Amino acid sequence: MMNASTIKTVRSLKPAIDIENLGFDQGAHLLIKRALQKIPAGRELIIIGFDDKWPPQLSAWCRAEGHSVSFDTSKAIIIRGSADSGRWEGAELAGPEVSETAMPFWGLAARGAKVEAGSPAFHFRLSQKSEVWTENIAELYSQAASAQWNPNEVIDWSVKKKHSDEMEEAIVQVMTYLIENENLALIVPTRFLGQLHPHFREVQALMALQIADESRHVEVFTRRVRQYGYEPSLSTVGGQASLKTILDEPDFSTAQFLLSVLGEGTFVNLLQFLAKVAPDPLTKQIAQLTARDENRHVAFGMSHLLYQLEKEPELRVKLSAAVVNRHEHLAQTSGLNSEVFDALILLAAGEFTPTAIAQGYKRVQNLLQEMADGRRLRLTRLGFSSKEADYLSNLHTRNFM
Repeated sequence: MMNASTIKTVRSLKPAIDIENLGFDQGAHLLIKRALQKIPAGRELIIIGFDDKWPPQLSAWCRAEGHSVSFDTSKAIIIRGSADSGRWEGAELAGPEVSETAMPFWGLAARGAKVEAGSPAFHFRLSQKSEVWTENIAELYSQAASAQWNPNEVIDWSVKKKHSDEMEEAIVQVMTYLIENENLALIVPTRFLGQLHPHFREVQALMALQIADESRHVEVFTRRVRQYGYEPSLSTVGGQASLKTILDEPDFSTAQFLLSVLGEGTFVNLLQFLAKVAPDPLTKQIAQLTARDENRHVAFGMSHLLYQLEKEPELRVKLSAAVVNRHEHLAQTSGLNSEVFDALILLAAGEFTPTAIAQGYKRVQNLLQEMADGRRLRLTRLGFSSKEADYLSNLHTRNFM
């Protein structure tokens, strides 16, 4: 009896396998399929078997796979069809390389998979490479994946409070402000992630890690608020209105520009400032860790926009208009929560004395200048002139984000 795991030859040296009494409902097709893969299209394969049910099952299977079959007593003769016959007739590879356009019928298939003809169309709004891509996406993802951290493991939550209640109230107000901004930074990429064609899986993976970052930030800021028995403090109309303008932005690249390049870029300065002036090691550590994450988010926003602007220089006009429109929309709002501004001054001062408060105020003014300088630098890197960069930076919302 022939070994079913290897191709044998019988009579006229034609390849053959013996499936014995193995039925198609028990996996006989796997042996036949393997044997056919070892012969070229147009060649014959002899099948020997003793299951009464397998001839009609074999016939149906061959039709589906694009092979022809005939029967002779206890054997069957299969003529292998061409590689693109049967169920794969009309199938197309789902872009083995990153394509400029992700086709709807590729759907959820892996990049490079053979997609069977007749598969349903999936209409993802972000299906153009230029809309979402950046050349260093693999490097950005690798950095983000290796930089993930667990708040329970890397943060020492057992630190005892040694600073005054007034300082703690200032920290709580700043953390309250950070939470609502991080809620926005969580929701915006989440919204776009569902619109992104999975063909661009590297961008998809990076955005998922950014979402994880923002979720973690909301968690640690909330835990810091409640660390010593406090509850969240004040949230203002002006702050909420400022954030809503980004949430309402329908264009991916414009939202990245407003959120990551301008907003989160400015927030990096704020978090670094907190790491310097916070009166306790817990707040310092939280600020340092979250600033690192935000730096990566800014890097993706910058890289993507540089990639897109190279292909579409006129995008700068659209980005500039978005800043102007946002400024006009928020002209009647109060901007930054005054309680947040005062809290930053107090944290920078360290104590309630005229000299310390004056020094704290000066340090906050220096922070605002650093924020503006950083925005101008990023804008000029994106190809805006120095004059345009100054203008747009000055129009950026007083709410920082």
